[in-house]
Amino acid sequence: MASIFTKIINGEIPSYKIAEDDNYYAFLDINPNSVGHTLCIPKEEVDKIFDLSEETYMGLMKFSRKVGIAIEKAIPCLRVGITVIGLEVPHTHVHLIPLHNMESMDFKNKEKLTPEAFEEIAAKIRAEL
Repeated sequence: MASIFTKIINGEIPSYKIAEDDNYYAFLDINPNSVGHTLCIPKEEVDKIFDLSEETYMGLMKFSRKVGIAIEKAIPCLRVGITVIGLEVPHTHVHLIPLHNMESMDFKNKEKLTPEAFEEIAAKIRAEL
């Protein structure tokens, strides 16, 4: 069965898309730690990051770097943190989280945003790509 992320890639579930190419997709996390929290995923559905081929892994990191740089330009923050946990969805995903303090990486602290705010944030990040 396709993961929720595969359904997002296929357009079956809406997302606040940041970037896409032939192999990767980036979109805002709908339950963000901080404003601009973005997920980068390979289009290939692989559960664990180290099960990706080396080429796909390196491509995901390159894609995530590009998106992270755009986030840092678009969203006021001290820096953009990166983490891979992957327990919630069985599809490799990189979290790019704008950091304001160490608590920004705490997955217990969440921001509540309106659909309009998500659209505005996505547009700001896309403009920096």
